[in-house]
Amino acid sequence: MKRKRKNKHKFRSTKKKSSKKLTIVLFITALLMTGLVVWVAINDWDIEKSFGDIGIQLGLIENKAVEPEPEVEIPLVDDDNAGDLDEDLPVEEPSISDENGEDSKPAPVVDGGGYIEGQELPLQPTYIKNILIANKKYPLPATFAPGESKEAREMFDKMAAEAALSGYKLSAFSTYRSFEYQTGLYNRYVDKEGPEKADRYSARPGYSEHQTGLAFDIGEVNQEKLWLTAEFGESAAGKWLAENAHRYGFIMRYPLGKEDITGYMYESWHFRYVGESIASEIYAEKGTLEEYLES
Repeated sequence: MKRKRKNKHKFRSTKKKSSKKLTIVLFITALLMTGLVVWVAINDWDIEKSFGDIGIQLGLIENKAVEPEPEVEIPLVDDDNAGDLDEDLPVEEPSISDENGEDSKPAPVVDGGGYIEGQELPLQPTYIKNILIANKKYPLPATFAPGESKEAREMFDKMAAEAALSGYKLSAFSTYRSFEYQTGLYNRYVDKEGPEKADRYSARPGYSEHQTGLAFDIGEVNQEKLWLTAEFGESAAGKWLAENAHRYGFIMRYPLGKEDITGYMYESWHFRYVGESIASEIYAEKGTLEEYLES
């Protein structure tokens, strides 16, 4: 019985203390609220000013995002040390400008024979305007071996048949030549007359038009003494050939007075098959294959 009375007394004491603490909390809260109302009243009920003075931003109360400060632009190069960067930049070789102020590559160096120094034979032949070209600027691969052109042979036979009607028996005594054959031929000419003279009438290996199978050296039968000579162009058969070859797709490849363009001396016997239309155009212009391709 005494234990129950003691516990009951202890419970009442604890309850009285809790009530006292709650009273204190409520009293303090009431004081703070009263002070807050008084503070707002002092600021003429201006809520923004009242809360701003105590360090609370109105933007946070209204749940608005605060605008970020503008970013500071960082220069990519420090002007104070810009000169030090030049040492790390690649040095660009100066370009050569033509008369119009446009940049162009340095002109290739040409040797005494008209060939580009240091030029290597290509892996593929060169076609310009769909025409196979072989000259001192555009060589052929050493492995290029098409043989004699069947189309060119067919057109030559037709031309020879017409020439026979006029009393001229034409012969194509040299057409396709392989790279190996041209090598031996050119070397024999060099041994005989030296490279300077040989380069005027004989092509170096890989540069011969005969390797295309489209070049035909033509002469008159029973007039072999005129073969490979300028005198053939003065003969009746040579003149007929020069005036009519274009109708069968052939052009005189190295005409008189064009050595600076073709790179070779006048050869009245050397004809190249290019097709009737192109041959007729070149003939009408009294030009060369180089001039036609570059026009």
